[in-house]
Amino acid sequence: MKEVLNVLASIAQTVAYGEKAIEPNNPLKEGYEFKGWSTNKHVFEKFDFNTAITKDMTLYAFWNEDTRLIKIGIINLSPEESVGRQANVRDLKNTFTMANGYKTYNYNSNEHTEQLAAFNQFIEDGARYILLAATSFSGWDDAINKAKKANIPVVLFDRMIRNNQYTAAVVSNFKKEGEKAVNWLIRQGFPEYNVLHLQGKLQSDAQIDRSNALNKIASLKAIKLSIVKQQTGNWSTDEAKQITKDTISQGIAFNVVYAENDDMAKGAVQALDEAGRSHGVNGDIIILSFDGNKWALEELLKGKWNCIIQWSPFQAAQLHKIIQDLENGIQPAQKIFFTEEGSFDAKTISKNDIEKYGF
Repeated sequence: MKEVLNVLASIAQTVAYGEKAIEPNNPLKEGYEFKGWSTNKHVFEKFDFNTAITKDMTLYAFWNEDTRLIKIGIINLSPEESVGRQANVRDLKNTFTMANGYKTYNYNSNEHTEQLAAFNQFIEDGARYILLAATSFSGWDDAINKAKKANIPVVLFDRMIRNNQYTAAVVSNFKKEGEKAVNWLIRQGFPEYNVLHLQGKLQSDAQIDRSNALNKIASLKAIKLSIVKQQTGNWSTDEAKQITKDTISQGIAFNVVYAENDDMAKGAVQALDEAGRSHGVNGDIIILSFDGNKWALEELLKGKWNCIIQWSPFQAAQLHKIIQDLENGIQPAQKIFFTEEGSFDAKTISKNDIEKYGF
């Protein structure tokens, strides 16, 4: 068990020469079991309180990690990515608590190399489980195989990876999300669709499937749909706004904005407003987005946007159940658990929908 030193300078006693010190109550440190008082700061050397005190001395508190707690490493995307990601991070934090029996280590990054380094560090630190929301679909083979050799179950959440040696996954069905989006678009019955396509971070699971759905429809001769511009906005409002401004200034005509998250749709709308271009239910340009932020659903209710395909950030409860089952020797009932997700149309959304599903 790992020993942890803590110096308690606030606990002081004045003891007469030759008398014994009074053993204080065991101090508390969340996530650790108190080991004892040591005369050595660097190595645990237990102090005997029957010892007569003949000089000034300092005692140091040592703890062992509480092995009753389930030690998990959680690798997620940065909460700065979006309000939805903040909700996802918060959901995990509120679930994987010491009160629920966990000692949790968190690492958030949108960079694959940084996530990979954190993953390998969690293996070295002896995590019992690793939960992973990967920023990149590929590049995980060595890390996943290393975890498997160390008998550390890897449970994916929100994002899939190419390697299938993980234990289980609780994810959004991004392929289905993309299909919902293009099917909604086709149902609008436009004689012609000219699409400004704002992609998410390239090579992420969400971007690949949401993009593939649109690319597939664009390749069909039966539907007159052209992607007039396709560029990654990296989930960013500012980047999406600049792409939209550039598209307008270049004189490229479009009547659909297909934005792969709400933040990029927001940036596109800002650019359209500045250019005096109408959008939404009574406008010339369709705004189609993914996620379901509360503020975005409110724009939908106002008719300024047209459709939002729901992405749910709430996956922690299912992850918790999987881990508890594994602790009790029960294998997951299935390899992949898809979160329940729907879609919202400006013509049918209600205030109740916003309160119930918005985040």
